Amino acid sequence: MTVKEYNKSVDLFSDGVYRFILKNAKNEEVAKDIIQETYTKMWIKIDTISFEKAKSYIFTTAYHTFIDYIRKNKRIVDFENVTENNYSHSDSYSDIGEVLTKGIEQLPEKQRTVLMLRDYEGYSYYEIGEITNLNESQVKVYIYRARLFLKNYIGSIEKII
Repeated sequence: MTVKEYNKSVDLFSDGVYRFILKNAKNEEVAKDIIQETYTKMWIKIDTISFEKAKSYIFTTAYHTFIDYIRKNKRIVDFENVTENNYSHSDSYSDIGEVLTKGIEQLPEKQRTVLMLRDYEGYSYYEIGEITNLNESQVKVYIYRARLFLKNYIGSIEKII
């Protein structure tokens, strides 16, 4: 990759990867730091990365950097043992976006990540698998479980409207 292609990849992909990390980190400064570190890592490996693979490299590196950040700060929460009924939404509310955001925040980290990569960023199952080091079947299962949780969390459309 040339310096010009590197700068182009910054222009093209930095907003999308920033939104993705910010949605997960919920902290602007942490998201900025992770993006900065991602592009630093890319700069170090500029000779080994082709421009065609830049987007995948950026999202993969940002994702893994974020995971390292979580582990470093010991913020991993075990949601595998939590029942969905404890977090179901039953009150009447009119802002579906806010309800959906609160539901997404309660998802386990892997489910939230694959759901956001699929539905917010538009990646294919294969690409998500490459980014998260999961196989396509695992990606599909996590997305299914996340959507099922959100469906149960939101409840019926009458409660939202």
